[in-house]
Amino acid sequence: MRVAATIELNADEEKALKRLARSNTTSVRLARRACIVLLAAQGLENQAIAAQLKIGRVQVGRWRERYAQGGLAAIEQDLPRGGRKSVVDAAEIVRRTTQTLPATATQWSTRTLAREAGVSDTTVLRIWRAHGLKPHLVRGFKISRDPKFVEKLEDVVGLYMSPPEHALVLCCDEKSQVQALDRTQPGLPLKKGRAQTMTHDYKRNGTTTLFAALNVLDGKVIAQCQQRHTHTEWLKFLKKIDRETPKGKALHLIADNYATHKHPSVQQWLDKHPRFTMHFTPTSASWLNMVERFFRDITTERLRRGVFTSVPELVAAIDEYIAHHNTKPKPFIWTKSARDILEKVIRANRRLSSKQNEALH
Repeated sequence: MRVAATIELNADEEKALKRLARSNTTSVRLARRACIVLLAAQGLENQAIAAQLKIGRVQVGRWRERYAQGGLAAIEQDLPRGGRKSVVDAAEIVRRTTQTLPATATQWSTRTLAREAGVSDTTVLRIWRAHGLKPHLVRGFKISRDPKFVEKLEDVVGLYMSPPEHALVLCCDEKSQVQALDRTQPGLPLKKGRAQTMTHDYKRNGTTTLFAALNVLDGKVIAQCQQRHTHTEWLKFLKKIDRETPKGKALHLIADNYATHKHPSVQQWLDKHPRFTMHFTPTSASWLNMVERFFRDITTERLRRGVFTSVPELVAAIDEYIAHHNTKPKPFIWTKSARDILEKVIRANRRLSSKQNEALH
């Protein structure tokens, strides 16, 4: 017949065990083990301790024996758990996720890969999280192939970082096909416990093109809405810039390579107005033009959820937004040097080239 181990505690051991048993921050398991040892030290048998703590007698005997052999350190460590070891091949799950595709989809989901690998979807999710895999997400990219990329990059970033004296730097572009959208049914307003509602379908009431020039120095915007975006409308906008800027200032305009910006008629007008100097961003590098940030703001803050029954109503909303913006303009601060940007582009090109070479082989 097995005899339960005798537990004798000194004052320090008893104090430490009582602190664990009464603590609100220690784990429930450790607090229970401390109670087992304290009751055992009072001379109670395993059966009585199990009945008092409402746990199994075998569990009481196990932790009583461990304390008798190893003291407090022995009960602070969990016992190794039994059962069959996992046979999930995490490396295979990662390989299938990154190197294969399901038969009828463009990416794996936890359930489709779980069925394929013969495991649970929670197992797949756990492995994905451990390896930072997110097959449902895709990031867009566009690398410029402009042969004069470096030259144009240094030119534009130089204007941002060290603007010329007695001159204005204006980031110019057009936001074309801005739609006047009206919802087919009125939605419900935002209230506690409910998001604002809006129908998924809409009625198109025409479009307008927003021409904008962002002053890099103070963040003010010169803007004009026009029906089209040909070289004729671009010339009208240049004339508006000419009227609304100080005559004694040279103007450096940053624009993309859209054909209307380089039309012969535009070039002839620029030749007659020498205070205008054009600077073009590299092809496929619109992110270099800071006016794109302004276009993002007006889209998210005013246009995307707006309801417009006509183009004049849309134009009025745009004009109102820009007028409000210009009352307290805030310039966007450019911090990246041309060298930093170029190094990042070179790294991206190298990664892309290596992946393309792997795909070919």
